[in-house]
Amino acid sequence: MNLNDRALLVQLSVSQWTARKYDKKATQDVANTYGTSTQAGRYNKALLPANDLLDHVHKKTTHIRTKFYDNTLPWGMEGTQMLPSANYLAFMTDFRKEKNEWQYLVDQFIQNYDQLRLDAKRLLNGLYNDADYPDEQEIARKFRMDMAIFPVPSSDFRVSIASEELTRIQEDVERRVAEAQNVAMKEVWDRLYERVKHMAEKLADPKAIFRDTLVENTKEMCALLPRLNFMDDPNLEALRLEVEGALLKHPEALRNDPDLRRDTAVEAKQIMDKMSVFMKGI
Repeated sequence: MNLNDRALLVQLSVSQWTARKYDKKATQDVANTYGTSTQAGRYNKALLPANDLLDHVHKKTTHIRTKFYDNTLPWGMEGTQMLPSANYLAFMTDFRKEKNEWQYLVDQFIQNYDQLRLDAKRLLNGLYNDADYPDEQEIARKFRMDMAIFPVPSSDFRVSIASEELTRIQEDVERRVAEAQNVAMKEVWDRLYERVKHMAEKLADPKAIFRDTLVENTKEMCALLPRLNFMDDPNLEALRLEVEGALLKHPEALRNDPDLRRDTAVEAKQIMDKMSVFMKGI
């Protein structure tokens, strides 16, 4: 299997202003008040207290990062993930929508930045320092979001290197790609296994309280899995279908019917056992 035909590498980069700053003077004042060293603690002040606009941007960023990792698989390089080609269109369409919404929130914050500074001056009082705040032009440059896309490395090198060294490089690339491929597929299996395990443990305890998300999260994972199964592993697909058929019961029915809850827990444990057999070979 040529992984280049089945996956891409992606990097999500986000920069944003935190509006937090270490205050040396406040830290020293606290140390003097309590008769201790400045090494005992640091005073980090919120530059824009009691504002929701920047908080909305930060929460949206976290949401986008979560989706990024949910839809991709580990590659072995920090910051770089593998995106199966089957999931490219759905993922990138959703990412562009989320990025547009993020940019709208950023624009809303920037438009109100001057007023937020005035509010901060009143709220921070003696802690306010005008030098802590970027000017209107600079603040906009502190927000950036980008998704870089690269091909999976191949061993097809066309460079002027001695044949023996070139062979060594090619073999090393092939080994690293194979290792990354195995890690990525193990991640796919692990994600489904953890969802099934969580259901099995919750449902096996008749006194355990569970939310609707117990089933809904498993349902979402089953819907995403075919796009993450970049090796078209038939065993994984068969078990995914078994999870859909056996475990995705209505949450309220599971709460109100002790027999259904017990039987579903047993089925979840049986699926876990089947998965364990296949996962040993990965």
